[in-house]
Amino acid sequence: QVQLVESGGGLVQAGGSLRLSCAASGIIFTFYTMGWYRQAPGNQRELVATISKSGSTDYADSVKDRFTIFRDNTKNTVSLQINSLTPEDTAVYYCNAKLSRANYWGQGTQVTVSS
Repeated sequence: QVQLVESGGGLVQAGGSLRLSCAASGIIFTFYTMGWYRQAPGNQRELVATISKSGSTDYADSVKDRFTIFRDNTKNTVSLQINSLTPEDTAVYYCNAKLSRANYWGQGTQVTVSS
């Protein structure tokens, strides 16, 4: 059974930082591209960042230079360091694992940024 469990969300003031983590089980973690997506109220889910099995990263333009994705293959975790938060970053953040047609999601963790 595949499980992706996110943690680290919360309420933070604008300009603050958070680190989100996702613990994966039930998959061969090193084979998967891992990612973070987010969905704000009334909006579609959007890509935030991905990291391939080789460690190559990709970011949405809106978060470049503020967000950093990294993975620990020894612990089967992927994390997202979020700096310089703005109210526009308020959303539910979802962990994703993708390999060919296999596509798994976590339950999400809420990030709320107050102005």
